[in-house]
Amino acid sequence: MGIFKAYDIRGLVGKDLDETIARRIGNAFALDLGAKTLVIGRDMRSHSPAIQSAIIEGVRDAGCDVIDIGLASTPMAYFAIGSLACDGGLNVTASHNGPAWNGFKLCRSGARPVSYETGIGQIEKRVVSSAPISVAPKRGSIRKEEVLGRYLDHLLKFAPKLAPMRIVVDAANGMAGFILPELSKKLAARGVELVPMFWDLDGNFPNHEANPLKPDIMEILAKEVRRHPGRFAGGASFDGDADRCAFVDEKGTPIANDLMTAMLSRELLAKNPGSAIIYDLRSSWVVPETITKSGGRPIRERVGHSFIKETMRREKGVFGGELSGHYYWRDHFYSDSAMVAFMHVLQMLSDGAAPLSERADGLRKYFATGEINFEVADKRHAIELLKHRFGSGAARIDELDGITIEFGRVDRKPWWWFNVRPSNTEPLLRLNLEASDAALRDEKSELIVSLLGKPVH
Repeated sequence: MGIFKAYDIRGLVGKDLDETIARRIGNAFALDLGAKTLVIGRDMRSHSPAIQSAIIEGVRDAGCDVIDIGLASTPMAYFAIGSLACDGGLNVTASHNGPAWNGFKLCRSGARPVSYETGIGQIEKRVVSSAPISVAPKRGSIRKEEVLGRYLDHLLKFAPKLAPMRIVVDAANGMAGFILPELSKKLAARGVELVPMFWDLDGNFPNHEANPLKPDIMEILAKEVRRHPGRFAGGASFDGDADRCAFVDEKGTPIANDLMTAMLSRELLAKNPGSAIIYDLRSSWVVPETITKSGGRPIRERVGHSFIKETMRREKGVFGGELSGHYYWRDHFYSDSAMVAFMHVLQMLSDGAAPLSERADGLRKYFATGEINFEVADKRHAIELLKHRFGSGAARIDELDGITIEFGRVDRKPWWWFNVRPSNTEPLLRLNLEASDAALRDEKSELIVSLLGKPVH
């Protein structure tokens, strides 16, 4: 069916996904977990209420009770699943995808993620089979639960001592816009002014795509910050379900998400010395370098929220960050929350030590390409080609996720490294490369691009 992905379930409504399929998914999810109670939330898309209702009916068919939390960002749903008495739950959302899409992000109890390997694959088998939907002798009950107030109290705990400032916040007409109006009132009482951009909930995304990974999206936020020199401490941009965010400084300059991981790591380690911090293998070498210098234990992990979360739990990590703008928190049930990241940034800036630009400039030490995508028919062959071409002269090579080949060490210039990995969500190979100087970066990236073919955008 094509809707059952590595980390979630997602498809085009009316083509890949409808209420009948949603009901079967809800039924299969409850049966697979053996659940007695599940939390179900939804985003602001026009078809989400109907999809959520179908999911709920399928869950109830299985004899499982439902806690309906209504409108919820994905991290808010994680909070509900982690804090309420339940066996897991899901949020109806297609994240940053366009208006025609919808889907589900699923969790076990304690907000533990469900991936293809740990449940989505089994759900797929049940859904695509010809077996009728399972109906228990007694259908499950349903009750509504208000979560927003408790979630706001949870968020405010991450920023207990705030200084006055103004910051621009772009909700992209997504689920951050459900939380920000009430959060803004509470922050205003503490001297923090949130300047709104596109806070109205609208699943048609009338102003721009809800994806802060795209430079043109971040430029919309950056222009607003630059229009008022000296007025703002910076800006934040959220994706559609508010589990990712990206930042610009007070000059409107975007801050790469791996640099933000390094920046936040310093803050977390000052209060949690010696803690583990997890980062994905695409991140700049400045990330583990900063974690080590700050007294932490850097742990490198493959891309994907289920891997980051599992490693955080195993290592009792205080924080984790991905190049994609997912930030993970021990004190948020080891799950990701862009709004928690936002609160940490407010708290960080409240110390008055330096503006965002200075904090970021101190981390802009090395030279990265950013992620470059390629359409490659035989991904495995392409990776083997790179291994054969570059492996013999490498200082280090591993296949944790695709292939990573390193030349040299961060404390001995010149050095460079690259990772090429197959996307978990799209039919693409993704290249990330970094070097100790710009000329070396350009030379080596041109070489690898010549081997992989023309990049796609």
